[in-house]
Amino acid sequence: MNEITTTKMKQMKLYGMHNAFKTAIESGKTDHYTLDQFIAMLIDAEWDERHNRRIERSIKNARFHYKSNIENINFDASRNLDRNVVLRLAACDFVEKNQNVLITGSTGVGKSFLGTALGYQACIQGYKVSYYNTSKLFAKLKMAKADGSYLRELAKMERQDVIILDDFGLQALDSQNRITLLEIIEDRHNNGSIIVTSQIPVQGWYDIIGEKTIADAILDRLIHQSHRIELQGESMRKKRGINKE
Repeated sequence: MNEITTTKMKQMKLYGMHNAFKTAIESGKTDHYTLDQFIAMLIDAEWDERHNRRIERSIKNARFHYKSNIENINFDASRNLDRNVVLRLAACDFVEKNQNVLITGSTGVGKSFLGTALGYQACIQGYKVSYYNTSKLFAKLKMAKADGSYLRELAKMERQDVIILDDFGLQALDSQNRITLLEIIEDRHNNGSIIVTSQIPVQGWYDIIGEKTIADAILDRLIHQSHRIELQGESMRKKRGINKE
């Protein structure tokens, strides 16, 4: 009878319930539960299994460049990184409020790591996240305009709760990328959150975007109600290299 039950659980894709039931039977602990406790245990196991699978799917769909998490962030005083600020952001209230996070600092100080860690945290909280290297995104959207898939790509971004634009500002924007960025920002204004990482201080983004009218429109929407973090200190990659020696 137990074998038939476990087989049916697998066929119905109740994997969490299947594993918990099988473990309880094999360990002989079924007598330790009342009937309602046993049912509750099976349901909790199935809920946890589905919750974890949902998080795994969200992280996979986000296409992060690398793995990062809040627990591994270095809060050394020289980095100008307030632990309380980061932990408040990790609660993802900024996503609920459609606010943005702008992270700036020189090469190697950990901008991408921090932005990605917040993206992972948003996935864990149940939000849809997409990571983009900004230069590659603009190149992809230029190709999308050529093959007619541009609006579909924008719609896909619009469905995300959070998008991460990593390494923004490595190159000045041409007229086509300028309009593309405006459309992305316009679509997300009050409808989603953006995490931006950049080597260029925010006040230098006007020059990167170019054309004052469009730059004003973009930055007014992007900076309004945003959380700004300006990382300082030595390159974290350089520090890790020194520690290995």
